[in-house]
Amino acid sequence: MKHRTVAVLFSVAMLAVLLPTTQTSASPGRDEADPAAHGLVHVRGAKTANTRRSPNMTYHNGKIMTTAVSRAIFWGPSWTNSAFVGDKITGLDSWYTGHSGSNYAKTVDEYTAGATRVGDTLTHQGYVIDPSTASGGGSTTTIFAEVMTLVNAGKITLDPLGNSYIPVYTDVPRGSAGYCAWHSSGTTSTGVPVQFAFFFNLDGDPGCDPQDSTTGHSQGLAALANVTAHELSEARSDPSSPGAWYDSSGSENGDKCAWTFHVPSVGFPNATSWKLQGEWSNTAYTQGTGYANSSGQKGCVDGH
Repeated sequence: MKHRTVAVLFSVAMLAVLLPTTQTSASPGRDEADPAAHGLVHVRGAKTANTRRSPNMTYHNGKIMTTAVSRAIFWGPSWTNSAFVGDKITGLDSWYTGHSGSNYAKTVDEYTAGATRVGDTLTHQGYVIDPSTASGGGSTTTIFAEVMTLVNAGKITLDPLGNSYIPVYTDVPRGSAGYCAWHSSGTTSTGVPVQFAFFFNLDGDPGCDPQDSTTGHSQGLAALANVTAHELSEARSDPSSPGAWYDSSGSENGDKCAWTFHVPSVGFPNATSWKLQGEWSNTAYTQGTGYANSSGQKGCVDGH
């Protein structure tokens, strides 16, 4: 399913409470519970690849991210509880730091928009903790409002060129939701694009567990790291409406290789290692050098 073109706008009343200085809109996407969420990581076992059409992704004239500037939000009162936090905050901080320039990041570099190309550079600006009660991931408007609340409070500085990527990690369990995470985009009143993503608390969640037995990370961190890889790779190659790179069924590069792993762990330049799903490569599929996704299509790569 293609991106839709109707924006989700905040009302004036909501702006007065949540967004005192910056009016924003969240952009729509494809095929998720909220019309504006896309790139959703379905729980384990779901097949998103289409086996009856060409498996390769095609370009749909949208923008890509040539670089990324990230700052994470940890939203919810549990993020002030050291027993809940464990290794998750420090681990994700090192994940983003190590991702820049990694072979894993380079798996997305083949995707272009005219003369520009997705780049593997990511500038990570750390994180901010918001101990207020977090919302679930059913509304992109709500998650983007949280992003903009912290922007307006001076805790997040957006990249003026539109390269910001703001992942929002909540302490809300997934419950019965059929997805683990998603990414979407919004625009400030001054026209600056903002990429953002939503993540459930995945502690003890078998539906979103990559079953990492080699890296030494806690189960909750390993789960978040894997879906983080999925969402960031998709945000870089297909960040916003009208969409850039996805296949004939609407699947993005992360969707097409979801829950498929080629090696026990993938190393980053900062000497950390992670169990990460592959990302779809048109080149690898065409040349026969990729590994198989859940539909048997050999186009997945992980840069190991």
